[in-house]
Amino acid sequence: MKRRDVLRWGCGHCAGLGLLGGGLGGLTSGAHAQDGAWQLPGRFARPDLATDEGGLWALMDREETRLRRSPLVMRDGGLREYLKGVVCRLGASHCPDVRVYPVRTPWFNASMAPNGMMQVWSGLLLRVDNEAQLAAVLGHEMGHYLQRHSVEQLRDARSRSAFGQILGVALGGVGVLAQLALLAGAAAYSRDHERQADVIGLELMRQSGYDPREAALVWRNLRAELSAGAGGDPSRRSVLFASHPPSEEREQNLQRMSDSLTSGAATKGFANGQEAFAQAMEPYVFDLMDDELRRGQYDETIVLMDRWVARDSQRADSLYTRGEARRLRAQAGDAELALKDLQAATQAPRGKGQVPAWRSLGYLHQQGGAGELARLAFERYLALAPQAPDAAMIQIYLQPKT
Repeated sequence: MKRRDVLRWGCGHCAGLGLLGGGLGGLTSGAHAQDGAWQLPGRFARPDLATDEGGLWALMDREETRLRRSPLVMRDGGLREYLKGVVCRLGASHCPDVRVYPVRTPWFNASMAPNGMMQVWSGLLLRVDNEAQLAAVLGHEMGHYLQRHSVEQLRDARSRSAFGQILGVALGGVGVLAQLALLAGAAAYSRDHERQADVIGLELMRQSGYDPREAALVWRNLRAELSAGAGGDPSRRSVLFASHPPSEEREQNLQRMSDSLTSGAATKGFANGQEAFAQAMEPYVFDLMDDELRRGQYDETIVLMDRWVARDSQRADSLYTRGEARRLRAQAGDAELALKDLQAATQAPRGKGQVPAWRSLGYLHQQGGAGELARLAFERYLALAPQAPDAAMIQIYLQPKT
């Protein structure tokens, strides 16, 4: 895997929502089938350090220490507690053994190490619509953990060699984000593992009261986003899609499995947790959207913001982000659409984004040769944010030309 692919969307298996269908039969390594239903295994004891599994745990313990010191870890206790609450709802008795680390980086990713260390990247949080969709991704990662898939991979000679090579790079000072991504993808899972994690994740959702049908929507939304560029081929945008079966087939199998879990009266009482998720995310939305703009993938950002605006057309942050992405992309017709979004953002009653929208309007008018409108927009921006970091630069635009 090339490093730019790792940094593009994280590792190939992480947050992947599994592969093709598959029944509950055939689950192995700590899972038990009884009357066709998967059973949650008991908590795992810490393995002896002299064993291969014990060595893997010790290695992950050292990497967790490094992760805790990373400047990318979001240290707000409220967000961590919220994410841990979702994990505990899914993992039940395994809750005390899981440590959740939200990581501020704008790519879609989540992972879980065998020692209970879980990473949740902020790009994932920006891309799920509700708590049930978040639970679909975290439940999939819990499936890998509960089945001890990384241990199985370590015991395979070829995987062990690849594992050592990847961690060798991660420990070699390649940068914080690269280390996090390489650590998250240190053991690529087999198709059987992905299938098992899919089934377990959906079952954990069902048992926890989440609607399993939300899982397929995560995949559908991500596929639509990645299809926005590179000739509409997701495999050119993400190693996740390049290394898995056709995305339409995968989505259909997730939908089929979730439908089988929600048939008849069993659908009663299922929830998606949209309100709780929105409340937990509200303090971070604007900053995460700003990170998304800095990613520079404007085609994808516009598709993502289309979903946000469709959910709430009166949020200033999503209107601003979509308008700014269109302004920066600067394709045919983008200026007119950006103008509409940015003007709406300045008047929107909810969220943040009203103030930077004035600055973007100034740039947009400036680019279009409307000097007086640009001046008025820049003046409004400075009036609202006189201490903005770029205030001095904006003042230059307002100086009379000689």
